[in-house]
Amino acid sequence: MDINKQLEVIKRGTVEIISEKELRKKIEESIEQKRPLNIKAGFDPTAPDIHLGHTVLLRKLRQFQDLGHRIFFLIGDFTARIGDPSGRSEIRKQLTREEVSKNAQTYKKQVSKILDVDKIKIVFNSEWFEKMSIINMLNLTTHATVAQMLAREDFKKRLSHSENISLLEFMYPLLQGYDSVKLKADIELGGTDQIFNLLMGRDIQKDFAQTPQVVITIPLLEGTDGIQKMSKSYGNYIGINETPGNMFGKIMSISDSLMVKYYELLTDEDLNAIKKMHPKTAKLRLAEIIVGQYHAKKIAAIARSEFERVFSQKEIPRDLPTYKLRAGKDNIIEVLLDSGLVKTKNEARRLIHQGGVSLDAVKLDKEDAIIYKEGILKVGKRRFLKLVKADND
Repeated sequence: MDINKQLEVIKRGTVEIISEKELRKKIEESIEQKRPLNIKAGFDPTAPDIHLGHTVLLRKLRQFQDLGHRIFFLIGDFTARIGDPSGRSEIRKQLTREEVSKNAQTYKKQVSKILDVDKIKIVFNSEWFEKMSIINMLNLTTHATVAQMLAREDFKKRLSHSENISLLEFMYPLLQGYDSVKLKADIELGGTDQIFNLLMGRDIQKDFAQTPQVVITIPLLEGTDGIQKMSKSYGNYIGINETPGNMFGKIMSISDSLMVKYYELLTDEDLNAIKKMHPKTAKLRLAEIIVGQYHAKKIAAIARSEFERVFSQKEIPRDLPTYKLRAGKDNIIEVLLDSGLVKTKNEARRLIHQGGVSLDAVKLDKEDAIIYKEGILKVGKRRFLKLVKADND
């Protein structure tokens, strides 16, 4: 593909390219030398699920892959133990090696739903960082100044609110930048909140006598709350490995205004045509398209049919998880916790007080309520549980 067509594909759906002139030059050299460009994107395995927010970037990587360039899918198994401070208002909880390793194991299978994993290079940054001596690691700190770090927007904000910043957090952008040196990256992709880290890569490459990478930023996708960026840390994400029903229901819960952005960043649909549709119809179509991308079109159609049957027609799902009651011994909060419908007692109490828990359409409004009878327990808008008596009752 010629340079202008490549640029047209690359620029679609991006926020900023630093710089487009350098990008054009790199593509020209790639064509002349018949050498694919090294495209880098990093993912810290802080949780086992890759979510739709990640797929915005993954879809751009697929475009580079289809253009014939070399994709480095960098799993930050070392940096994940530090935690990227980008956009954070507090110090991240550090993960153990075991937690990171367990999460990383699921990534290759998940990204195969978007990328041709046989044609990408999957690398772990622990391969070089764990071999570095303490003096070499400390030498990395000479590639940036305290003034540079304190000029960073999210750090400035935290300082203005008298919130702590650890010295370890200062290391993160330096480590991410050094990843680019090790991979000899021509281009690095990242979200708009990553701009400081991405530019640090350019600076460090210059210090190591490499041609600086071109930085391409991708829009951030808000999560189901419609406010924060989609993040595992914020609990507002839609994992691509979730069940079709859960994925469909979560997409249907987003706002109508956010729906258009989801169409733009997660599908190839004609936005003008979408905007002419009724919002509910458009959202049902969006949910079916996205579920179809990560499961199958037939499964997506079933998920849509089930959603409409349950929530539009006020019916109960066919395949419900069951919970065996112990006669006269099951407190409602215990049932909610033991069944996995909620994660904490506080969440259970909040739902009860808000009228979000009912048994056979009768609201349960007392925390100490004891469940005696069989029936259908509904929690929130789309969680159901079939209560049955234990076999010996």
